[in-house]
Amino acid sequence: MKDCNQCGKCCIHYADGGLSASASEIEEWETYRPDIASYVGAGEIWISPVTGKPMQRCPWLRKLPGQNKYTCRIYDDRPEDCRHYPVDIDQMLRDDCEMLEPRDLNNPRQAQRDLDELMADSRPPMSKK
Repeated sequence: MKDCNQCGKCCIHYADGGLSASASEIEEWETYRPDIASYVGAGEIWISPVTGKPMQRCPWLRKLPGQNKYTCRIYDDRPEDCRHYPVDIDQMLRDDCEMLEPRDLNNPRQAQRDLDELMADSRPPMSKK
């Protein structure tokens, strides 16, 4: 499995309604990050503070100038949904994740173990299959 190359596919794919934040995350943003909280409406995230409608793209995703890479402007304060991605190899396949290599596709169980190890600090452990 390759290191993340910041292709942004995960952020682009899930930005328009595919993500949620817990009540505690929203409360923390309201207290410490009102700039993030301004994009929350009725418990939903990435709602335009101007129109009150869901945004088609995460407001915190930025394309790096002159590159085909993206960065998250709220990386340290991003929702758990973002922290936990990717959950499994099937999800990475669906999302055309560029971290996957041919050897991962040939041995998905090992690839899942590698992913779980890689993500151990970011998300709860996967249940054994």
